[in-house]
Amino acid sequence: MKIRTTIEFIDEDASRITEKIARSLAPDNLTSMHTEVCRGSAKIHISTEKITSLIATLDDLLMNAKVAEEVLQEAKRCEKGKRDQWE
Repeated sequence: MKIRTTIEFIDEDASRITEKIARSLAPDNLTSMHTEVCRGSAKIHISTEKITSLIATLDDLLMNAKVAEEVLQEAKRCEKGKRDQWE
């Protein structure tokens, strides 16, 4: 039996952060995963045979997405700080 799920990240403030996160995670996709990026959202489709594999994959994916988001937010703050210094 195949278990399928889709996770959708929605970019509510139009900063394209979801696209950046999805593209940064895509190289780690397993053969049972597919990433789809649209304007304002990103979907990651996962298919597996075991519920334990799905849970582990989702756990890793969400943890990595959180880290990617934090890195992007910090980079944005640093960039803003540099611009503020020059003004």
